[in-house]
This record gives sequence, C-alpha cells and structure tokens, in this order.
Amino acid sequence: MLEESIRRYQNRAIEAAQVLEQLIGLAQDIRKSGERGEKLGLNEDEVAFYDALEANDSAVKVLGDETLRTIAQELVKSVKANVRIDWTMRENVRAELRVLVKRILRKYGYPPDKQEKATKTVLEQAEVLSEGWAVT
Repeated sequence: MLEESIRRYQNRAIEAAQVLEQLIGLAQDIRKSGERGEKLGLNEDEVAFYDALEANDSAVKVLGDETLRTIAQELVKSVKANVRIDWTMRENVRAELRVLVKRILRKYGYPPDKQEKATKTVLEQAEVLSEGWAVT
C-alpha cells in the first residue's frame, strides 16, 4: 500500500496531503493488526499467515479462530525451517513448500476446495516475510 501511494504521488496522480492521509491510514491498520495479534497470541509472522488463512470465510466458520491460530503457528515454524537461499527462484524448493503447506492444511481439516488459494497466499506471504528471516 505504501509503494502504491508513493508511485501515485510520483506520477502526480495524488497530492502530498492525500499521501499523508494514506500513510496515516496505513499506520492505523498496522497498529490494529499488531493489537489483533496480541489478542490472538500471535507474533507478526503468524498474524500474516493467519490473515492469509482467514481470507476464506468458510474456513473461519468450519475451523474457528483457535484452529486457524494453531495452523498459522505451525506454518510459520515449518516454512521458516524449510526456506533456503534463493528459494523464491528455485521451483523445486517452492514445490516442497507447497506440499508442506498443503499437508498442514489437510492435517487440520482446512476446506479442500480452498486449499489451493490458501497455499498460494501463504507462499506469497512467506516470500515477503522471509526477507527478514535468517535463511540457510
């Protein structure tokens, strides 16, 4: 969202005041996300994965917050343990991670018709988050 606002400003699509409004909104969203994470007992990475899983309304109804929280925690632990240098560019490593994510989703009964989208979203989140992880 930040990059989009800056790009639009640079292209003169919005004024500086609008950029500031968007930055304030972004800061509020970040603060709310942190508070939600604390309420759920999740760290930043786990909240990102939780959000990826929660995007599917039927999963929330079927599994509930507690199970989604457990899945998010296990995903972070497993994905962190299995990412390697240049994993985002190596299809074999990406394939291994896809299998790992799908296995965890199946283990907890995540709706089968939504697993593919959830897996894709989790891997997208992992790409962003892994920049801050110590990758071997």
